[in-house]
Amino acid sequence: MGCAMKLSDAKVKAATVPEGKKQTKLADGGGLYLLVKPNGKYWRLDYRFADKRKTIAMGVYPSVSLKKARDKREDAKKLLEQNIDPSQIKQAEKRNKIAADKAETFKGVALEWLEMKSKQWAKTTLKHKTRDLENHIFPWMGAMKLTAIEPMDILSICQRIENNGHNEAAHRAKMLCSQIMRYGIATGRAKSDPTRDLSGALAPVVSSHRPCLKNPKEAGGLMRAIKEHQGTFIVHTALQLSPYLLLRPVELRTLEWQEIDLEAKTITIPAHKMKMKQTHIVPLSDQALTLLKDIQPLTGKGRYVFHGARNVNRPMSDAAINAALRNMGYDTKKQHCAHGFRGMASTLLHEQGFNSDHIERQLAHKEGNAIKAAYNHARHLPERTAMMQHYADYLDALRDGAEVIPINRKA
Repeated sequence: MGCAMKLSDAKVKAATVPEGKKQTKLADGGGLYLLVKPNGKYWRLDYRFADKRKTIAMGVYPSVSLKKARDKREDAKKLLEQNIDPSQIKQAEKRNKIAADKAETFKGVALEWLEMKSKQWAKTTLKHKTRDLENHIFPWMGAMKLTAIEPMDILSICQRIENNGHNEAAHRAKMLCSQIMRYGIATGRAKSDPTRDLSGALAPVVSSHRPCLKNPKEAGGLMRAIKEHQGTFIVHTALQLSPYLLLRPVELRTLEWQEIDLEAKTITIPAHKMKMKQTHIVPLSDQALTLLKDIQPLTGKGRYVFHGARNVNRPMSDAAINAALRNMGYDTKKQHCAHGFRGMASTLLHEQGFNSDHIERQLAHKEGNAIKAAYNHARHLPERTAMMQHYADYLDALRDGAEVIPINRKA
């Protein structure tokens, strides 16, 4: 490239399109020229690469001055000397800028946050969070940069959900936005969390625990109804095991045969499947052991203890237990639901006098000492084994109408 300087600042500034022409070119040398049109002045660079004539845009005057245009020409010349096409570099820079801009949007940061969290969350949690973002937040705020988001932007989203009668979902959306904004702060793409200014802006959530039966008489009636339940063998067995294992519904329905040791009379669920991400051991009562041995000939050769009705390679439907309870006449929104077996056990075991730490550990609730919990999966296992057998016997006695005498112990 030659570099004869033919233009001056004054000439560039005064350049106009000659009368009767649509445009004109003013050369500066080395392939650089100013393309003058009625609506503006544009810097262009002609060059050859791989025996082909090519043109690249170098900016718009006056945003790009004559000096800056010449500097860009020299940069292009250096690339050509290295056998690098300047247009490819420019396209790569454009793609990088688009990616960088996208990464600073709420959606870009949220997707990055979800990817990070996917290593910690259960698949169902990730699915629900993603669904909430895609349905309630991305359509209105996804394209906005984090630095441009104001409290009112988030409030309008939450109020839209609240006005549709979903107060608790509105609070979840607010919390979700807050978590993503705080991740943006931690990664240098936001300076503050706008949700901090929304305290009291939404109607408070009325606490509603999952419904469960809590007195011995009701528990006995439930156990009788379970025994008499008419349903598929797989669902009936899962229903029968629910009060004996005290697992969360998702932990029960995705229970795998490899997690069960019939000889040791234990179930060991790996940390990645547990809500609190801690390995969980469930001692098997004689009743639970019998039920598992009964179903083993049917599903024992597969992966799941309770496989799906249509696909043996998938777990049982998450609605199966609640559907069975409704068929038995229980209102799963007001009386007792699949998750309610855990609440029922907590109430009855506390009334029976068992140690609260043993009960909480068996329910796999998070312990105050996270390090201790993470490294001691079998904590209180002998006491929990005795407790689970007592509870199974206690439920059976309630079912059969026998007189039950509380043990009133503080183990």
